[in-house]
Amino acid sequence: MRPIRAVIHRQALTHNLERVKQLAPGSNIMAVLKANAYGHGLLSSAGSFSAADAYGVLEVEAAIQLREAGFGKRICLLEGLFRDEDPALLASYKLEPVIHSEWQMQQLSHYQGETPLNVWLKIDTGMHRLGFPVKEAVEVYERLVAMPFINVAVIMSHLANADDVDDDKTRIQLDILEQCLAARSPEMSLANSAAVCAWPETHLDWVRPGIMLYGSSPLLDRSAVQLELQAAMSLQTEIISIKTLKAGDAVGYGSTWICPEDMRVGTIACGYGDGYPRHAPDGTPVLVDGKTVPLVGRVSMDMVAVDLRGHNEAQVGSMAEMWGENLSIDTIARHAGTISYELMCGITARVTRVEA
Repeated sequence: MRPIRAVIHRQALTHNLERVKQLAPGSNIMAVLKANAYGHGLLSSAGSFSAADAYGVLEVEAAIQLREAGFGKRICLLEGLFRDEDPALLASYKLEPVIHSEWQMQQLSHYQGETPLNVWLKIDTGMHRLGFPVKEAVEVYERLVAMPFINVAVIMSHLANADDVDDDKTRIQLDILEQCLAARSPEMSLANSAAVCAWPETHLDWVRPGIMLYGSSPLLDRSAVQLELQAAMSLQTEIISIKTLKAGDAVGYGSTWICPEDMRVGTIACGYGDGYPRHAPDGTPVLVDGKTVPLVGRVSMDMVAVDLRGHNEAQVGSMAEMWGENLSIDTIARHAGTISYELMCGITARVTRVEA
């Protein structure tokens, strides 16, 4: 009964994948579906990305869910193995783990299954998070190749600064990846969403777009509109109360915002219990019936307040878009001092997701 909902625009998901194809026409595409497809729904998003060449997920449970739902394309586990029994399980579902650490090599060495296991070998070219050191790359690769039931499908790394088109670290990481295992791998993968958009030399054999598939800009200096991406999620709700307050009246917890004059203030059914950022400050834009109004006072668990001066048409039941097709999620993220990834993934279970 509560009016808040997250509308998932499947056409936008399909459009954004097509945009990846336009930008990286010579590369295979792994559509990244981590964190329940960045909050958009794992299975429905996978269906929208049916033209991708592979899916990337984190948990084996998500990968098995895709398999049991009938998705037959390649699935990569981006953090790889976790337990000694994992290689046999992954092989049985034709899943492809990323191998990034020595302890995973030990797990693989015990695998004696009849089904070959494809793996992606991750090299640390400068992110310093996951991956084997460059100086160990050749030795690790040769050990993997020597394992009888293991096939090294792709050599990969991850870019640290690709969102900044003026930062040379991306080119340095590309050079390192191409040189450390020159002529040893049939395929290589480096490009994330930012590199898909701004660094064509990094596209190589596989690109791994994530955030751009969901309509958010991965670049510091270009908007989603400039990149021809479409918002795939609209967080919609309604005004549930309007009060006419006096100059000097305080709004919300802590009485942090004071009415500067007699005015109308609307209360909207959306708060941090739904995934809206608690630290969104005064002035963060909200669209009410298509017109921008500023947020005022603290975001509470279930509600936010907005300044309705200049919007005399607003009434109880007026539709409020917290972000979406007409109000960029990137704009809200900047106001709140966070990133669009966190907002998408933070939509809570009590918010109904509706496909459009």
